[in-house]
Amino acid sequence: MPLLNKHQNALLVLEDGSFFEGFAFAGSGETMGEVVFNTGMTGYQEILTDPSYKGQIVTMTYPLIGNYGINEEDMESAGIHLEGFIVKEYQPNPSNWRMRQSLKSFLEDHGKIGMEGIDTRALTRRLRISGAMKGIISTETKDIAGLLEKVKNYPGLVGRDLVREVTCPRPYLWKKGAPQQDKIPEKKPAGKLRVVVLDCGVKYNILRLLENNSCEVIVVPACSSARDILAYGPDGILLSNGPGDPSALPYIVETTRSLVGKLPVFGICLGQQMIGQAIGGYTEKLKFGHHGINQPVKNLDTGRVEITSQNHGFVVVPESVQGLAANSHINLNDNTSEGLQMPKTASVQYHPEAAPGPHDSEYLFLRFVEMMKEEKEKAS
Repeated sequence: MPLLNKHQNALLVLEDGSFFEGFAFAGSGETMGEVVFNTGMTGYQEILTDPSYKGQIVTMTYPLIGNYGINEEDMESAGIHLEGFIVKEYQPNPSNWRMRQSLKSFLEDHGKIGMEGIDTRALTRRLRISGAMKGIISTETKDIAGLLEKVKNYPGLVGRDLVREVTCPRPYLWKKGAPQQDKIPEKKPAGKLRVVVLDCGVKYNILRLLENNSCEVIVVPACSSARDILAYGPDGILLSNGPGDPSALPYIVETTRSLVGKLPVFGICLGQQMIGQAIGGYTEKLKFGHHGINQPVKNLDTGRVEITSQNHGFVVVPESVQGLAANSHINLNDNTSEGLQMPKTASVQYHPEAAPGPHDSEYLFLRFVEMMKEEKEKAS
């Protein structure tokens, strides 16, 4: 436990009226979001920089966080996107050969609050029983009733388009493991497949793995039309992960509808939800979502079980796409849909790029490449 007066007092209030008293090990002020838990034992930097966490306050179930600091290699975007970060016990003396700064300074550089000293087991159990809830962290007041009123007036995630807050402002080329300001070439490079990534909040490791698999990667804003995307002459399109309610994104659904079936399409997480809606299905909100790096998923084609990295609070309802797409993967914990398959189109609800997490599912990027090669051969 932190020493008394070492940090500011902090208070977490949930929409059901429950509250947790602790300390702010980073930042100050107030922040609101949907409170969720993540079961990963490592990977807090990747979690902090995953754009899919926009609008959420994340609590880590593993008790000791911060021991290896922050490095330059494990960034999944240019900054922090979640609204607040809760841990049982912050480790103030990190040590790692790659470390460039502490978790505390990283959070404060991005204006985020880090909270410690609460019973994260009790908080996680409450979220498991009652479901993800809106919440507020405050270092400014102990007025629980006043904070609860603010929480009740907070809109939450349902019906909100958070993709517009995390997508890139303009197209860019991903090259040599980083975003580049180079002019996007009109001509495709010899020996490479051109992939256009619709950025709904894309994680960098998706782009890294595409580049590692001999793809030229062009990233475009989520508001790009099908015409904009096809103007690049892509061999394939990747629909990325992203935050918020998928039913609040009709413009992306319309773009997806115009692309599916024309050329190879691969959807990841939110990308699957866009594909599901584009073909006539619908989504629903999970009770507490899947957030962690140990979710078992069964490949229904091979029977193989993969341990996967996941981060989503919504899913495609399988019955809504029955007869329109084959269900290719299922979650072995709750039988929710984890993959869809159609001609020229495949998607998964989980994160095959991991970061953090196991590498069981990286083969899906190879399958996407093979799909593009096959379609290219057919056209030639």
